[in-house]
Amino acid sequence: MSKPYYIGAHVSAAGGVENAPLNAAKIGATAFALFTKNQRRWEAKPLTAKNIAAFKENCDRLGFTPEQILPHDSYLINLGHPEREALEKSRHAFLDEIRRCEQLGLKYLNFHPGSHLRKIPEAECLAKIADSINWALDQTQGVTAVIENTAGQGSNLGHTFEQLAEIIDQVEDKSRIGVCLDTCHTFSAGYDLGDEKACAETFAQFENIVGFQYLCGMHLNDSKGALASRLDRHHSLGQGEIGWDVFHYIMRDERFRGIPMVLETIDESIWSAEIQSLRGMEK
Repeated sequence: MSKPYYIGAHVSAAGGVENAPLNAAKIGATAFALFTKNQRRWEAKPLTAKNIAAFKENCDRLGFTPEQILPHDSYLINLGHPEREALEKSRHAFLDEIRRCEQLGLKYLNFHPGSHLRKIPEAECLAKIADSINWALDQTQGVTAVIENTAGQGSNLGHTFEQLAEIIDQVEDKSRIGVCLDTCHTFSAGYDLGDEKACAETFAQFENIVGFQYLCGMHLNDSKGALASRLDRHHSLGQGEIGWDVFHYIMRDERFRGIPMVLETIDESIWSAEIQSLRGMEK
C-alpha cells in the first residue's frame, strides 16, 4: 500500500514548540514545519524537558509522526561562509539545531545551503557546505540534513540541481542527506513548472541529476517573480506566476507521497482552504 500525501504549512511555535502540532491540527494539516528556536537570533534557550514531553505528546495525540514534520533552521546560518570565524559560528548554530531535532525525536532538519558572498569560488563554497554538514553529522545521529534549493538570489548557492548534487556527492553519510524542493525557488531559479510538460521535464532533470531517493520534503508556494527571475517572493497557490498546474502534477505523482509538503504561502488565513484544494487534486 502506498504512503499518503502529507500536506500542511509552516506553523507558529510561539509560546513553545509544543504549540506547533496544535496549530497544524487547527488547519487540517497532516504535515507541518516549525522553527525550534527564534530563526532570526543566534542564541536560544535550551528546550526544557517539559517542552520536549509536551511536543511529543501532542504529536502522538494528533497523529504526527517524524516523517510528517520538517523543522527549519535559523536564517542566519551560512554553512559556506568564506570567513573562518563566521563559518565556525554558523557550524555551531547548525549543530545546535540538529541536537534540538534529536531531542524532539525528529527525523529531518531543513536548511538553506549557504552563500559565497562573492569572496570565494563557487566550488570552494560548495565544498565548505559539505564539510560543515559532515562535521555536524559526525557529532549527531538519526537526523537527516535536508538541503533546500534556493531561488539563486544574491550569492546564494543551491539554485541548480548540479549544485545540490555536488554537495550531496561530498557528504560522507548518504543516508543522512536529502533535499527539499521549493516550487517558488525552483521556478525563480529557471526551472519551468508552468504546465504539465514543463513539470515532467523539470522533475526528470531532478531525477537524473540528484535523484528522487534524496527528496525528503517540499515547500509548496506560488511565485510573485517570473520564471528565472531569481526572486524569492512567495505567493498564494494559483495567484502567482506559476499557476495551478504544478500542484496538480505533484498531487498525482506517486514520487511525492510520504514526505512532508509544506505551504509557506503569504496568506495564512487561507492555508486550510489551500490544503483542501490540494487534497481535492489527489488521483
